[in-house]
Amino acid sequence: MNFAEQHIFGIPPGVDFPKALVDGLCSEYKNQPPHALAKVHLILNTERMLRRVKKLFCQKFGILHPKLHLVTNLNDFAEVPIQPQPITKLVSRFELIDLVEKLITMEPDLASRSSLYSLADSLAELIDEMAGEGVELEAISALDVADQSGHWERAKRFISIAQEYLDARETKPDTINLQRKSVLELIKAWQHSPPPSPIIIAGSTGSRGTTIMLMKAVARLPQGVLLLPGFDFDMPLSAWSKLGNPVLVEDHPQARFFKLLGEIGIKFDEVSKWQNELPVCPERNALISLALRPAPVTDTWLDEGPKLPSLENATKDLTILEAPDARREALAIAIRLREASERGEIAALISPDRQLTRQVTAALDRWGITPDDTAGLPLHLSPTGRFLRHVAALLSKDLTAGALLAIMKHPITHSAGHRNLHLLLTRELELFIRLNKLTYLKPADLKNWAVKRSEVEAKFWVDWVCDTFLDKLVKYKCSFKEHFENHSDLVAKIAVGYHPQAITNYGTLWDGKTGAEVKKIWESIQQSASHGGQMRSFDYADIFGNVLADSQFRDPITPNPNILIWGTLEARVQGADLVIIGGLNEGVWPKLPDPDPWLNRTMRKRSGLLLPDRKIGLSAHDFQQAIAAKQVWISRALRSDGAENVPSRWLNRLVNLLYGLKSLNGPEMLERMKYRGEKYLSLIEAIGTIPKSPPATRVSPRPPVWSRPKNLSVTEIKTLIRNPYEIYAKRILNLRALEPLNATADARLKGQVFHKVFERFVEGWSSYEPDQRKRELMKIMDEELQKQVPWSLPRLYWRQKVAELSDKFILEEANRQINSVDGKFEVKGAILLADQNFTLVARADRIHIKNDGTLSIFDYKTGMLPSPTQQRLFDKQLYLTAAIAEGGGFKDIPPSVVSEAAFISLTASNLVRHAPFDEEGVNAAWEKFKKLISSYQSKKQGYTPRRALFKKDDISDYDQLSRFGEWDITKDPTPEDFL
Repeated sequence: MNFAEQHIFGIPPGVDFPKALVDGLCSEYKNQPPHALAKVHLILNTERMLRRVKKLFCQKFGILHPKLHLVTNLNDFAEVPIQPQPITKLVSRFELIDLVEKLITMEPDLASRSSLYSLADSLAELIDEMAGEGVELEAISALDVADQSGHWERAKRFISIAQEYLDARETKPDTINLQRKSVLELIKAWQHSPPPSPIIIAGSTGSRGTTIMLMKAVARLPQGVLLLPGFDFDMPLSAWSKLGNPVLVEDHPQARFFKLLGEIGIKFDEVSKWQNELPVCPERNALISLALRPAPVTDTWLDEGPKLPSLENATKDLTILEAPDARREALAIAIRLREASERGEIAALISPDRQLTRQVTAALDRWGITPDDTAGLPLHLSPTGRFLRHVAALLSKDLTAGALLAIMKHPITHSAGHRNLHLLLTRELELFIRLNKLTYLKPADLKNWAVKRSEVEAKFWVDWVCDTFLDKLVKYKCSFKEHFENHSDLVAKIAVGYHPQAITNYGTLWDGKTGAEVKKIWESIQQSASHGGQMRSFDYADIFGNVLADSQFRDPITPNPNILIWGTLEARVQGADLVIIGGLNEGVWPKLPDPDPWLNRTMRKRSGLLLPDRKIGLSAHDFQQAIAAKQVWISRALRSDGAENVPSRWLNRLVNLLYGLKSLNGPEMLERMKYRGEKYLSLIEAIGTIPKSPPATRVSPRPPVWSRPKNLSVTEIKTLIRNPYEIYAKRILNLRALEPLNATADARLKGQVFHKVFERFVEGWSSYEPDQRKRELMKIMDEELQKQVPWSLPRLYWRQKVAELSDKFILEEANRQINSVDGKFEVKGAILLADQNFTLVARADRIHIKNDGTLSIFDYKTGMLPSPTQQRLFDKQLYLTAAIAEGGGFKDIPPSVVSEAAFISLTASNLVRHAPFDEEGVNAAWEKFKKLISSYQSKKQGYTPRRALFKKDDISDYDQLSRFGEWDITKDPTPEDFL
């Protein structure tokens, strides 16, 4: 190669670009003095590329290394004057957040406040793009948006408002501006004095305006060289010429090269091959080149398709995996990566779908394989990141019991000492909170609880909890810096704990690798905090979480060095024996361009900014390089989240082209590719059919008779009939479901409120004037809602329900009162079955003594009322309550015949359901009940789970304990005796 004569080189897809670059340079200078190579300036496009090139040079012997530079940092060139220190990314984001916050405050319909950071970030990217492409703000301000919607006029106006921020860039330039300034200084110096040594730009596609400007300048130097990655030498001139319309072909993988060569003034056939490097499979390169031709393509396929070289060679190392869903796609990929690990192959999964890569990582864990994921772990998901976000949320939200316990149980909380006692007290406090249904905590509740604790330090611990979590230590709205300082103080108090002998200021907060990485972000936020403006506390919490989410941590030691997960950019830098292109569905790869809140496509085109399709073209270029590897898998899921996926446009083109090449056995080659993928799907099924342990049986425990319950309530008898196992777990094992941490307006609370309302209303019936009864009912409803229901929507809905049924209820209640001499409410009763040594207890909502001396029993229901058949067979509540009443089991109510018993619905205005005493009398039901109790006094009777539930999908709190799911209701119960 003669750099003085040839300036543009390309390396085709399928060639390890960094290795070809290093080998080519070493070969070029092997017959020259060592210092000749050391004079070469090599400008690379990414930090990853630079690291690999440096590593490859270090593997060579007897050479001096060239000077390596990054295209984004050219300050080490002698021709570039010393530049001022650029402002950090955080500083620019914080300054822009202040502008965006003012805009949203003035025009709240523009966006939600939770999007402050994302809007500022997108605006910063737009400003950086303007700087990189050399577009002045005047070009945006001069746009004619008369034919656009009002939203774009507002966006254009706001970008003009950002002039104040852009003016500050002159004194406080950012990285992009300094980069462009450095390039301009370098070009100016080269025009006056061209460098005597070669300048090589390698790996850049010219996707940015500043980069193109530099590449054009280098191409004009006497010894300037451009080395283009993934250059498609298989495209004919006729296809290359069609890339001239950027609107139509911006998404083509070679579109950036067409623009670059056009601006340099170089023709397509003047690009030379670097050291005549050949791809792994030239036949596949030709096939993919034809498949990705710019539209319209049908005529070129018909003409050039039959002329392609052997399709068998092109496709023999290609596999297509079409999995039914994302889970099986991930499992099949994991199986192939495990196979590669056992063979000693270097295998890489390339995908922009982070959900897929996480699923693959989880699947590999079963074989003890940890892949080397270049994307790393987002720091906001690390233990330290989660802790800091939990604490930030405390600054803006009312503290619920669930939020308190979530942070109290975090491993960093109270980590400076005495953590065992902290965890013990936290567990006991949780039980206290659940038992008392304390959604929002008060210091008095906790201090009363602490007094009853036996631990000496419980009082001091509760004082710390109250001081740290229950006292508002922050302002609702203040500067970002003040929010951060409050956040920092609170983090220290929570991490250290209450103990006065704690030495460290932050406990274990910054321990470990991820802790150290998060600390760097924390310190950078601290340094930039003064640039943040006034904001609300919840805005601060959102912004802080977004800043953490922008950073990742990658462990370079633990992962398997041969099993790799790459983003699309890494495909240009690294080399692998097996490449798996994962998630090849439309919308995933290529990813659809993110919506631009500031400029639409037309406005971008008019102002000279990049079109959104450019990113699709770059992704297409990444795909073209990835599919040219030695062995390639193409995988996709046919369905995701219940919806059918559309295959990627690139896969569609490849499949359609092969189907049309019948003369070259294209359909047969395609079927072979799919068959190779189906083999791994069958392995998934094989793995899934291997049971880890035998499934559980439907056990019917038979505990000793002496341990069985000696009393039950009338409402528990229904459970004893339908799901005896629940009685066994609750009354014999003494296991009860915990109350939820955060109370909600559920059916149980609704029942409690409605019962209390109508109980109070009926008790005071005689004191109400007829025309005032509805008003009194609604007054009682409002009082109970105020006491028990802190949520506005359930209040409105439940109140409306009572208002709707009030007229009907009052009318029916008037008739009940006419026939009643006396009434008792919430009355307790019990009756002893002496032969069984068993007591049946009840609590009746209402019992009335009627004019004829008989009794009426009423029970309120807010749910579905049991039918007469259900009452006779399962729901015995009214029958058994009547039996207790007739037996004199209720205090102050003389034994008498129960002539009426009914359920009264409190949610339906016309529903009263009576017990079917005419179908089966109380005495007959009582005899059946005694037989039921006698059967459970027998050692042979077991407590069968889910014996006769109303619906097969009804849920019990004890299904997990009985291991329901490993068996179903068609299985006969297996008795299990206790020794």
